[in-house]
Amino acid sequence: MKGTTNQKTPYFFIAPAIILLTLFSILPIFVALIISFTDIDLAGLADWSVIRFVGLQNYKDVFSDPIFIKSILNTLFYVVFGVPLVIIFSLGIALLINFGKAPIFKAFRVIFYMPSITNVVAVAVVWSYLYNPQFGLFNYLLNSIHLPAVPWLQDPIWAKFSLIALALWRAIGVNMIIFLAALQGIPKSYYEAAQLDGANSWKQLTKITIPLLRYAIFFVSITTMIGWLQFFEEPFVMTKGGPLDSTTSVALFIYRNGFQFSKFGYAAAGSFILFIAIIIVTLVQFRFQNKEVDY
Repeated sequence: MKGTTNQKTPYFFIAPAIILLTLFSILPIFVALIISFTDIDLAGLADWSVIRFVGLQNYKDVFSDPIFIKSILNTLFYVVFGVPLVIIFSLGIALLINFGKAPIFKAFRVIFYMPSITNVVAVAVVWSYLYNPQFGLFNYLLNSIHLPAVPWLQDPIWAKFSLIALALWRAIGVNMIIFLAALQGIPKSYYEAAQLDGANSWKQLTKITIPLLRYAIFFVSITTMIGWLQFFEEPFVMTKGGPLDSTTSVALFIYRNGFQFSKFGYAAAGSFILFIAIIIVTLVQFRFQNKEVDY
């Protein structure tokens, strides 16, 4: 009897977490899945009898929506440019801080980490003023060196890169800490042995540091890619998806249809398409990582 009680003890400890996960994560997912097969809107919330089952019609309509197709292309643009930039800059800064000898490099940890803990809405508002075409700081600096002003948020292409720059500035801090922790876990004896063998800094970086950071890079790439696939706050605050829907992400498309147009079933269908896309991308990355490990 005592042995049975001891076996059940761990379940009592994890029960609160499982209950919270079920109520606030798993159950809402199933509810959203059911909603995606209906035409529920504000009237349906008031009177459930008017809700109709429409099957896969919402999914068909979403895939035939030109704005949704454009939001997919915009999101892919963010992922293709944003993810590599975050990894490169975060890893580069982590390397400088880890191998830097001057005391100021310790202060750089706080400096680069601070944007990550700032409120994204407040930061987006401040950056909107910096991007102002007439009175913004960035165009003022360009004019001071006799360069033409840039339509940061008014041109479709410039607007994408402007949002990526802000998101990059915010994302560096957390990923820098992850890389820094991984770097400090590499035994110094590896570098000492490489120096005795005559390996220069580039050889040490490519033959020791990068290979031993494989798992950290893998983790950062997955979390960063998921974050970019769910890119929402920056375009919502700064551009509202404009100009000409050039910065509308899939997440912003879902929000717009769900909370502005009250097309809950339609928005739920879009959210599940995004949900499946994130799962597929994650599984593909895991597959490639496992192949590298086996190799």
